[in-house]
Amino acid sequence: MVRSPPPPDEEPTTPAPDQNPSRRVGFDRDWKFALVNPEGITDPIGSYVNAHEPSFDDSSWRKLNVPHDWSIELDPSPGPGTTSGTGFFQGGLGWYRKTFTLPPSMAGKKISIEFDGVYMDSYVYVNGVLAGHHPYGYTAFNVDLSSRVHTDGVTPNVIAVKVQNQLPSSRWYSGSGIYRHVHLTVTDPVHVTRWGTFVTVPDLEQTVGQGYANVHVRTDVVNEGGTPKDVEVRSRVKDANGNVVAQATSHATALGSTPQRLTADLRVEHPTLWSMANPYRYTLETILVSEGKEVDTTSTRFGMRYFRLDSNEGFSLNGEYTKIQGVDLHHDLGALGAAVNRDALVRQMTIMKSMGVNALRTSHNPPAPELVDICEEMGIVMMVEAFDCWRTGKNPYDYGRFFDEHSDADIKEMVNAAKNSPAVIMWSIGNEIPDSTSEAGLAMAQRLVDDIKSIDTSRPIVIGSDKYRSVPAPTSPAARILGLLDGLGLNYNTAKSVDGLRAAFPGKFLFESESSSETSTRGVYQDPHLLNTGENYTPGKRGTSSYDNNLASWTMSGEYGLKKDRDRKFFAGQFLWSGIDYIGEPTPYDVYPVKASFFGAVDTAGFPKDMYYLFKSQWTQEPMVHLLPMNWTDHEPGQPVAVWAYANVDTVELFLNSQSLGERKFSHKKTLEGRAYLETTEATGDDKTFTSGPFPGSYTSPNGSAGKLHLSWSVPFAPGELVAVAKKDGVEVARDVLRTAGAPNTLRLTPDKNVITADGKSLVFVTVEVVDANGVMVPSAANLIHFQVTGGALVGADNGRQESAENYKASSRTAFNGKALVIIQSGVTPGPITVTASSDGLNPGSMTIASEGGSGSVDGAAVTVANAGPARSAKAAPPADSGTPTADASFSGSPQTVPAAMLDGNKASGGWSNFYEKAATALLPAVSSANASDWVSLKWPQARSLDSVTAWFTTGAKHVLPASLVVTYWDGKGYVPVSHLSISWASASNQPTVISFDPVQTTELRLEMTSPSPDSAAGFLQISELEVPGGR
Repeated sequence: MVRSPPPPDEEPTTPAPDQNPSRRVGFDRDWKFALVNPEGITDPIGSYVNAHEPSFDDSSWRKLNVPHDWSIELDPSPGPGTTSGTGFFQGGLGWYRKTFTLPPSMAGKKISIEFDGVYMDSYVYVNGVLAGHHPYGYTAFNVDLSSRVHTDGVTPNVIAVKVQNQLPSSRWYSGSGIYRHVHLTVTDPVHVTRWGTFVTVPDLEQTVGQGYANVHVRTDVVNEGGTPKDVEVRSRVKDANGNVVAQATSHATALGSTPQRLTADLRVEHPTLWSMANPYRYTLETILVSEGKEVDTTSTRFGMRYFRLDSNEGFSLNGEYTKIQGVDLHHDLGALGAAVNRDALVRQMTIMKSMGVNALRTSHNPPAPELVDICEEMGIVMMVEAFDCWRTGKNPYDYGRFFDEHSDADIKEMVNAAKNSPAVIMWSIGNEIPDSTSEAGLAMAQRLVDDIKSIDTSRPIVIGSDKYRSVPAPTSPAARILGLLDGLGLNYNTAKSVDGLRAAFPGKFLFESESSSETSTRGVYQDPHLLNTGENYTPGKRGTSSYDNNLASWTMSGEYGLKKDRDRKFFAGQFLWSGIDYIGEPTPYDVYPVKASFFGAVDTAGFPKDMYYLFKSQWTQEPMVHLLPMNWTDHEPGQPVAVWAYANVDTVELFLNSQSLGERKFSHKKTLEGRAYLETTEATGDDKTFTSGPFPGSYTSPNGSAGKLHLSWSVPFAPGELVAVAKKDGVEVARDVLRTAGAPNTLRLTPDKNVITADGKSLVFVTVEVVDANGVMVPSAANLIHFQVTGGALVGADNGRQESAENYKASSRTAFNGKALVIIQSGVTPGPITVTASSDGLNPGSMTIASEGGSGSVDGAAVTVANAGPARSAKAAPPADSGTPTADASFSGSPQTVPAAMLDGNKASGGWSNFYEKAATALLPAVSSANASDWVSLKWPQARSLDSVTAWFTTGAKHVLPASLVVTYWDGKGYVPVSHLSISWASASNQPTVISFDPVQTTELRLEMTSPSPDSAAGFLQISELEVPGGR
């Protein structure tokens, strides 16, 4: 099903950094769209064969504005053609059409349409004629309209765009359609060429000490008017306040249809440098004068900075050593899909910067221009990446089909689009490229490097790679390709392999282009005593542990990656995989409806996970402390709870209901270079490659020490308030508080801003929390929430849950672990925007913000929550058949041993089991560790009388009978034990064990079991079949 809001009107798009509003306007409004086939790129009945013709009847097509992603509007589906890698979303064939007129004043002008990005394989028709074809979904392209359009102000012009996204075309969610902005550029025949301005500041490191900067400007100009003309180029540098601080003039003689390159050098006195703390930008204004008339004007933002990426000294910016504290991000925006929106990008990067992030890798493709601009504004440096594959693809319909013919143009487009940005410090020619270990790949790499250097020689060129986990032979293709590059991005290398590569390639700077990749789900916790854990395959419970301990075979814990990077000055830094969960690639699961990744420090809704706070504790200076688990509610009284604290100060004291549970302290340590850090001192068991020294089996710093980046307590649970007090020199500097929640009572709404612009594009992100009568968020709440919006449009809803088939555009969303998110877009009429959230059984919540025509203020906003009181009564569910139960379990160890397998009638084999086995990683041994306890259950739609249940237990080398078994039933408020329980245990595997008890009237029956051998590989449980009298 397709769900989408009506298209709001919108203003012209913002000019690109090197353009001027007078020559370039937004072309996003008033497109029409038809989704022809979401399952393939064929037109099943030929209805759209003439869709490119101006006379084609598109009156029934949907009217919308771009950017637009049609895939995100669809329901995720397990087929046909979809995969977990792309989030089970379809692609297929879509058509866009736009009809417009051009005034007579545009006659004789140079007219072109520019697409910032269309995914993918797009064909552009102008008035029925094919005018452009662009396969790559991540680079911009323009189409010349000059000789193809009518400029009489009357005759309509029709642009038609065919978009083909044959699946699978990507390893992650790509989206489909015209998902970035569209622009119309109109210039005089004499003009600055597209991407024709390049600003550099050579020798800045030397000249800034002398009080000036030399701004070198390169301008490409062309005359497409037929008659050669003399041209003057006036270049002016303006500071951030608009003051002219330098200017120069250059000339072209007899300029014709062959572009000429003019240069100028402008001296700026006492320059302000662009930095992470002060991302100051200048503007170059270029005025083109022909025959005494100004015929073209462009504006180019740039910054002055110098940096080094050194094989011994690591990374420095403006002479100041710093670590790259980076993240990898895919391009989707959660519930918005791939459709670019500046407010959404600002929110993402603001969240990342609050974690301490100072760098971004655009994995694995050129970014939207808005993202480059935002990174410039926020002082975030960038590694801009070109491709995820070269000739040898990774999916049947990916870019590999087009690489040989189009990669030269695409990588040059990438460089041209971002070459003036002070944020960009590296160009990457690819990620984990299969061809990079072949002889054929050597020539491809050389060609791509030459393409970049033909435009820009001021930045280093790198690759992100998983091919260097061991040192390659000196004459191997991998080693020779590295010889073409300035540096190497490593994906998931051990500390020892990093040191080995440095010794083998002393002239190449090293950094981690992908670090960690631990997987976690917000609010899910498992086996804190283990360094790696199994996954729960029970439907509805598919999540991974937030104790930094769920790892695939190639991945490493977040703590390990931080320590490895910290201890090596030469190592430029790391890009965490990933900063934010993204749609697709739901490792470790490959099953519908698990459709989003688990790798992020933040979930797709923008809610921080515990990993966010680990990195914040290492990457920020303002005192902070964070407790996990973030749930101090769903535990049994007296149950031991492993409590961790992440902090960036040395002492944390823990209190439960005002009683101190003791202080824990980090040790003060220094790297070999003398940089201070905090860490416990203890064996960690996190690196089996360390086989000797004071901490065998543990990562050991070059200074000889080992330890953890968190403090820990074992706390017997008691309801109330758990408080961590962080101290420095004995004085409290930060605290974190967890409170036990009561029953869900009310919905609380909190917007991320109080005023937005009434431009049809601006967004407000509203966090919705399920809280109890005292305002405490209920950490396991899963209420279905319905939204109503006035004054704006609902454009997305999310909850950060990876396992969900809910539509991102629906007007309702289930809370996940107490939270949901709704995204509201402004209209074009100023006024209040009100969002109301309701849920059966809960008091509703609402909030009102203002949308204004100007920049706005923070006045006039209101957030209201109904007074906490008795929750509204939920509506009774209609009666249903009570004869067929559904099965559930606390934990299932594999996709084949889920609870439903207990109801398949096969008593001899199969069934449910909690058995799992995780393969060894580069750092950790294999693990297979039985849970201490688990439960299975049967549930009926209506209550029934029960007095027995029969279970067929499987026993053998890995499976045993339970050490204890308790039967409980649901009494409407909780699970209570049955009376007079009697168990007749089977004497052999897969034979009936009969369990009897006093009759109960219930809708759900549980078997709660303990293992006789917990934490061993021989203590798992398996039930091949579960039956109750009268049928399953």
